[in-house]
Amino acid sequence: ASIAAVVFGWIPDGHFSMDHAVLLCASSVATAFIASLVLGIIMIGVIIGSKKMGINPDNVATPIAASLGDLITLALLSGISWGLYKELESRAYVNPLVCAFFLSLLPIWIIIARRNSATREVLYSGWEPVIIAMAISSVGGLILDRTVSDPNFAGMAVFTPVINGVGGNLVAVQASRISTYLHMSGEPGEGPGTAPRKCPSPCSTFCSSDVNSRSARVLFLLVVPGHLVFLYTIHSMQGGHTTLTLIFIVFYMTAALLQVLILLYIADWMVHWMWGRHLDPDNFSIPYLTALGDLIGTGLLALSFHVLWLIGDRD
Repeated sequence: ASIAAVVFGWIPDGHFSMDHAVLLCASSVATAFIASLVLGIIMIGVIIGSKKMGINPDNVATPIAASLGDLITLALLSGISWGLYKELESRAYVNPLVCAFFLSLLPIWIIIARRNSATREVLYSGWEPVIIAMAISSVGGLILDRTVSDPNFAGMAVFTPVINGVGGNLVAVQASRISTYLHMSGEPGEGPGTAPRKCPSPCSTFCSSDVNSRSARVLFLLVVPGHLVFLYTIHSMQGGHTTLTLIFIVFYMTAALLQVLILLYIADWMVHWMWGRHLDPDNFSIPYLTALGDLIGTGLLALSFHVLWLIGDRD
């Protein structure tokens, strides 16, 4: 991911700094290591606590992992990168040393993961969805960067994490619930959850009496009140550099509803499609869906800002 960030930064600017590239790699690797350790411990506690309290972990663990993942990762990344940047001039060897240290640990983690049957599959097949999801999210990042580079659309930067966070959390919950429902009938590829030969109809996804359809309707209905709370919070904190006019709220809510509608429909198809091909949806579907959420949310939000500018709402 850090190498991709270096490449994406080098292509438009045409400037490359080896020291900064190593700094970015060292910060990213150290952050990923610590964040994964902390989040793993937290998620174990959340799942065990949910089971003891009689709460479905699918409704709790997935959004907590997504939200805390962003918070912890960004906090660690900012702190670690700031500390390593301070060492860049006086002790330039620190950043390469950090990279070498974590690379030296890699064979140990591979051996440990191969010995556990639960993690062996992820070790061999878990890279593909993560790398592809990273590429999809990077496209959304390019859209955001291109849009906020225009001073007229600078306020979009505040609303992008909100719309992407809400959409990603909701679709992750739905994908996890569908996957759990399918796992109750057996292993991937078994039972009634085999992949349909064609995409499901929107009516079967949102309007049927199926348990997953009911949860999709509930999650879709959470979009408007959830975003209203976040919009009020942003307005109260005087963030966003954008006046919350009625027409802005209408366009914003339309983008948010359309994003979640598309994601829930894709989740219904993708989870069943992966299940029918003997792929565990828990390992494969959620990275794709959250990345698509970033791309669709950023694209729709950028489109909304441009349309608002064209029709005269230019605050």
